[in-house]
Amino acid sequence: MSQPAALALFENASLAWGLAACGLAQCSKLLIELVWHRRWRPAVLIETGGMPSSHSALVTGTAAAIGWEQGLDSPLFALAAAVAFVVMYDASGVRRAAGRMAERINSLAESQGQPPLKTSLGHSRLEVLVGSLIGPLVALPGLALLGSPLELAQRLGSWLGVG
Repeated sequence: MSQPAALALFENASLAWGLAACGLAQCSKLLIELVWHRRWRPAVLIETGGMPSSHSALVTGTAAAIGWEQGLDSPLFALAAAVAFVVMYDASGVRRAAGRMAERINSLAESQGQPPLKTSLGHSRLEVLVGSLIGPLVALPGLALLGSPLELAQRLGSWLGVG
């Protein structure tokens, strides 16, 4: 008998560890803001752009986990890797260029009292690189040592004597 969809989602270790890498990258922006810029600004947790790229961490972490589980020769890993390359190229290329264009438009619109456009849309290549390294560095040990969220919950339940 098939399991409920929600339960199957918690068994998807590739997605879980990719999301964990994304979350760690996004949360690290708060620490970087505090240490580098000496200011407490929780808004960085919901902003795009900045160091490191959480999108890059998400796609490389997920791709690495898929490669670990399915094999580097699997079509699913090929798709995940291709999507990762597109996301990272877009973040450091198209979205970065759009942010620079917004900066120019803002300087023109400033004299006319227009609200400014968002400028931190993309990432530098270094921000993408760091994010792309965080992904596998979180996902692969998590997958190898802890497994899926469901497996982890079951082990914790056994350890605590529940169920």
